[in-house]
Amino acid sequence: MPSTPTKTHFKTIQRFGIEYSPSTLTQYVSQRTGMSVVVVDQKGPKVLGFFALATEIHDDSGAPHTLEHLCFMGSKSYPFKGVLDKLATRAYSTTNAWTSTDHTAYTLDTAGWEGFAQILPVYLEHVVVPTLTDSGCYTEVHHVDGTGHDAGVVYSEMQGVQNTQSELMDLRAKRLLYPEGVGFRYETGGMMEQLRILTADRIRQFHHEMYQPKNLCLVIVGEVDHVDLLQILDDFEGSILEDIPKPEAPFRRPWIESKQAPPLAKSSIEIVEFPEEDESTGEILCSFFGPNCTDTLNSTAISILLTYLAGSSASVLENTLVEKEQVASAVSTSIDSRPASVIQISLSSVAAEALAAVEARFFQVLHDTAGKELDMAYIKDCINRERRQMKFYAERSGSFFTDSIITDFLFGNRDGSTLREFKSLHEYDILEGWTDQQWRELLQKWLLEANHVTILGKPSASLSQKLKTEEEARVAKQIQSLGEEGLKQLEQRLAQAKAENDREIPNETFERFRVPDTKSIHFMETITARSGAARKKTPLENPIQRIVDGDSSDLPLFIHFEHLQTNFVHLSLILGTESVPVPLRPLLSVYLENFFSSPVLRNGKRLEFEQVIMDLEKDTVSYRIESGSLLGNPEVLTIQFQVEAEKYETAIQWLNDLLFEGIFDLTRIKAITKRLLADIPEEKRGGSEMAYAASMVINTSTASISRARGTLARALYLKRILRLLNTSPEIIISQLESIRSHLAQHSNFRVLVIANIEALPKPVSSWKILTSHLDTSQPLNPLESRLSRLTPTGLSPGSAAYIIPLPTIDSSFAVVNSHGPSSLLDPCVPALMVALSYLDAVEGPLWTSVRGTGLAYGVSFSRSTESGHLNFDVYRSPNAFAAFSASKTVVEGFVNGKTEFEALALEGAISGIVLGFASGQASMASAAQGSFIRQVIRGLPADWNELVLERVRAVKVSEVKDVMRDVVLPIFEPATSNLIVTCAPIMEEEQVTGFRSLGFKPEVQPLAHFQDDYGLEDGDDGHEDDPDDEDDEGDSDDDSEQENEDEAVN
Repeated sequence: MPSTPTKTHFKTIQRFGIEYSPSTLTQYVSQRTGMSVVVVDQKGPKVLGFFALATEIHDDSGAPHTLEHLCFMGSKSYPFKGVLDKLATRAYSTTNAWTSTDHTAYTLDTAGWEGFAQILPVYLEHVVVPTLTDSGCYTEVHHVDGTGHDAGVVYSEMQGVQNTQSELMDLRAKRLLYPEGVGFRYETGGMMEQLRILTADRIRQFHHEMYQPKNLCLVIVGEVDHVDLLQILDDFEGSILEDIPKPEAPFRRPWIESKQAPPLAKSSIEIVEFPEEDESTGEILCSFFGPNCTDTLNSTAISILLTYLAGSSASVLENTLVEKEQVASAVSTSIDSRPASVIQISLSSVAAEALAAVEARFFQVLHDTAGKELDMAYIKDCINRERRQMKFYAERSGSFFTDSIITDFLFGNRDGSTLREFKSLHEYDILEGWTDQQWRELLQKWLLEANHVTILGKPSASLSQKLKTEEEARVAKQIQSLGEEGLKQLEQRLAQAKAENDREIPNETFERFRVPDTKSIHFMETITARSGAARKKTPLENPIQRIVDGDSSDLPLFIHFEHLQTNFVHLSLILGTESVPVPLRPLLSVYLENFFSSPVLRNGKRLEFEQVIMDLEKDTVSYRIESGSLLGNPEVLTIQFQVEAEKYETAIQWLNDLLFEGIFDLTRIKAITKRLLADIPEEKRGGSEMAYAASMVINTSTASISRARGTLARALYLKRILRLLNTSPEIIISQLESIRSHLAQHSNFRVLVIANIEALPKPVSSWKILTSHLDTSQPLNPLESRLSRLTPTGLSPGSAAYIIPLPTIDSSFAVVNSHGPSSLLDPCVPALMVALSYLDAVEGPLWTSVRGTGLAYGVSFSRSTESGHLNFDVYRSPNAFAAFSASKTVVEGFVNGKTEFEALALEGAISGIVLGFASGQASMASAAQGSFIRQVIRGLPADWNELVLERVRAVKVSEVKDVMRDVVLPIFEPATSNLIVTCAPIMEEEQVTGFRSLGFKPEVQPLAHFQDDYGLEDGDDGHEDDPDDEDDEGDSDDDSEQENEDEAVN
């Protein structure tokens, strides 16, 4: 048990072990300031900190959001912008923050306790006693630049979301749910029109009101030295007593001692338009008030009820509205924890002309459900599965308890009584005993008899044009009113503010903090064993290998085992895709979507898809099929199960049944194809997502399964597939059978098993279930390579540059790629790792030049080893060209010697790499997965992490400079890079002019230009607006997977 110092102002409220997790929770409170501390002791290399304040405001000014940014600009003892993050980087740490409606949280993510302890008091001072200067507010929040355009980091962020479909619908729902004077009514991120007039004094006032220690809770997760922690906090409190309101002064507890939301007097329904050229589909959002979030039993019951109603394709709402009637592509649910929780149910991709009718049908289905007996067996399955998932994620995720602890701090009892509910999962035991009547009463009380708010989100092409016209007029009027002299003054004011913000930090500030010893970082280790074809790698000799050898029975299947102490099995079957004919690869979207939701033949008996799903949920923690991106290879497919150890053979049996005995039912295939098509308009609304999608099209060939399954291939291909399903269904069914026969071959199979191997009676021979009817004589196929599936443009970047206007966004995004290393064994990799870590560091060169000046919410580099590319992204910018150009100038400065490398920042870059490796081992399961990726996917030695860290520490400045010149700088040159920009239509001309000035030759093209039908000819003379006039049954799950080319961590 952790000890506490003999003299401390912190009182121990309680300490208890968590019955369903290898964790202990300790709660402290300061008797001097009222600060709360909750420590969750867990084993692992990471220590995670979440510093949460209840933040309540009654306007849309965005003051809570601005503080989330401004607290990083300096503090009383460290009055320099960026000092916190530069110190954190050296201490194997990274910082971040978020603003929710009811709280603001600051995060500290550290490898090892020593680094965490070093940064903690510095960070807390930035939160409680920040500088909040006028110059910081000017650059970080909002300003008008020398061209008359609005900028600022916070402003750019909100500009990117304010007029999106989800934001517009959510804001209107808030306005209808809550009256004036209730904090949940407001947009705490800030509305653009309010941010333009927000003053530094208003921000300081809000900080004074809310950022008091008595309103602060520290949640710390990991291997924590409690004595050291409380001493640090005692010293910190002593240093700020003169800077904070008197601890004994009256304080109104936010949310609890505030005006509460009254019950809704009536139900309401409103139409909210959102900008979108494609006016075919909209969204429905229904909101209800629920029980108090501190009512654990009823809150859990609501969660179970929502799972019963909309948790899968077998659930009531999904099965009726999505699978059978096909009036929506998905039904999703959420619960916002509050004194009166908000239950939200949304229906996606609903035909715009049918929004009102579908909303009425939704409530009719709820009434029909409440009017008859519920499926109590299925409800109990939902209870048991959610309980299993709680245990699973409590073991797997270090931050699993964080949200609940913060919610308890915001709304729970300060005596610790509500927090103690975390000790067990007893509420699930109680709910198992509930009767049908109790469940139906729950449904009646909170969903059917309760008044509600419904928002019908309707797409509008005219609104898109209206917003563009109004913004152009506003900016033009602003420029005119400022005049040439006014613009000059603003340019000078911005330059002066930047100069004040960027005052040099004295070296002695950093020298007082030594880089912590890596011995304080307790990296996780797993034990590898191999069976079958996997044994052709280096022979292994360890206790687990001996267990595997004792059960191998000459099974040739490639199986890679990673042993660790866990109650669960993580099982992955990796499928090679090279044998699938290229023209059929876009049909993989349908095949994957159908995989877990199709009828199955088991023991000669047909199981309908609803029964398949219910049985899967009964046997598993989770299951999915997707590309191998998370395993480091996006060109393979992976089928994954997480199950309890006793269900190991059951999971293998499911693999066999789904792979070989799944039935391609025409009704299901039609339904799935329709649902995938219905999701496409929503997918096309994302600026960043569509930049990546277009980049995928120009860089990868039709052989790439990432391209084949992407939005821009599905948009055309699936429309034509749907026609064929109506006219010649046997063709599509035959093609799906062909895909299965090409995938389901022993030569394509590689298996990863992460488990306590000692607890598996037959770790190897259990797999005979899968292989007994396969031809195992064929040799194992080599793993697919993204590099072999590139276009000439992707192989030789420098010939493509496109600007894509999107009416659904108000900002701009850029995705750029050039040549990079195609192997982690490339000699340049260690220096490149240091260079990118140096450039991308928080408060590093790119941060200060781009984010710090309001040019973008962020820019970053990434390596894509699989494709041999270096990538550069501009995210959510008022001017992607300006952010790109500023980034280029930064890199050029290092290459031509005008900018010197800072020794302390280089130390920080190396520390950042160490933190990255620790993040890859945040849990035992992730450490095991990383081991598999290194050894099998990457073909690296098992100890590659240790080897490359040695090389990283040995990298010289000259090597960093060389790699910046040879690898990094070419990404900014038109002759050696491919460029995609998505932007609001109003920004199109500015982007074209800007990139032309750098030598690029950008083409302006609509998104449709990048669509690909994979040679499947249109059989209807090109009329593709209404692919199916028939009223067929069918649908599919929302699986619009956005491929990420970045290589998997470690």
